[in-house]
Amino acid sequence: MESLVAEACAVLSGVLAKQLKRRLTEIDKFKLKRRRKRRWWVRQWIQRRNNNGGSTFISRELRNENPEDFKNILRLSDTHFDFLLNKIQFNIQKLNTTMREAIPADTKLKITLRYLATGDSFKSLEYFFRVPKSTISKFLPEVCTEIYAALAEFIEVPSTRKLWDEIEQNFQNRWNFPRCIGAMDGKHILIKAPPKSGTEYYNYKHQYSIILLALVDHNYCFTYIDVGANGKASDAGVFRESSLFEALENNTLNTPENAVIVADDAFPLKTYLLKPYSRRNLTREQAIFNYRLSRARRISENAFGILVSKFRIFEKQIPLIADKVDKIVLACCAIHNWLRKTSQAYLPPGLIDHEDYNYEIINGTWRQNQSCLTKLVPTNNRNACTDAKKIRDDYCAYFNGEGAVPWQWKLIK
Repeated sequence: MESLVAEACAVLSGVLAKQLKRRLTEIDKFKLKRRRKRRWWVRQWIQRRNNNGGSTFISRELRNENPEDFKNILRLSDTHFDFLLNKIQFNIQKLNTTMREAIPADTKLKITLRYLATGDSFKSLEYFFRVPKSTISKFLPEVCTEIYAALAEFIEVPSTRKLWDEIEQNFQNRWNFPRCIGAMDGKHILIKAPPKSGTEYYNYKHQYSIILLALVDHNYCFTYIDVGANGKASDAGVFRESSLFEALENNTLNTPENAVIVADDAFPLKTYLLKPYSRRNLTREQAIFNYRLSRARRISENAFGILVSKFRIFEKQIPLIADKVDKIVLACCAIHNWLRKTSQAYLPPGLIDHEDYNYEIINGTWRQNQSCLTKLVPTNNRNACTDAKKIRDDYCAYFNGEGAVPWQWKLIK
């Protein structure tokens, strides 16, 4: 009896299995019918990239016939482009496969530089370079990472006393500010609202952003950058959480004795960090100090202005996730320093602020469009230590005494 039951169960199981298999086969056939048949593996106009793409146009025509246009489209001369390509080519070049040919490293670099220079959409770059936008989205952050790594030597914090002394001497000679080793500033860089981030990146201007904190030397070069703090972070909090703050607090940077950094109201007053006096009820002497501080501090403002004028991607919201934006910012800062130190033509006349023969400030052309870089919120730090206040008062007395410059009195209203 038991054997008959077992045999019946086996037969029934077999029947059910066949029915289930038949049903699954019908479902698979139905899905295949509904699936849209792919018309081509690669769109035909993209397949003509090597002959008609933007990279070929830049190399064959602009480079040979109009070097200035080559420089304008990529923000690099052909010599600088070749140098950078040789630095990163091995790391960004993929291998060809039996299915398709890999995109050349040359093309990847051109697309990345064009994106940084203009902020064009990936779709626009796709049409010009004949590279799918999904592919651009994938390799662009990788290329930016390699650019920053290749140019890291141009954006390092000074490691010797000699380098710090050079910066200090130039601030004294050019801006009449003794013992200054840099100007600090921070700016909001607009980004697309990160998914599920709530108000974490939502700043006081009702926009989403990350913060770029930078220390700038006398030559408009970044000696230190900190990228990625969310836009909601407080002004002093960004600086307090940076590695620069820790190094300055512990005096581990091998800076000259009694060296100071100049900054604006967004930063706290420290023995090594000078900020202006509150603008309420200023004495004439304090107004003189604020003018002299502002004169030296314009270095950092102009460095950010140069960055935006050269890399128009910062003129509008960057529609990428925060991590990718960090890589873009790092790459742009590295390229900025590299070109500033190796190219005399990097700064055209009138781009940055300058003084006329009466020492009146003439604004640079970069100030005409700076809605993209919002300043940090001024801090009301009322708990500055007595030593920090005394250092600022000593500078105030110096600028109104033996350290006075002849024109400062007529520029204070």
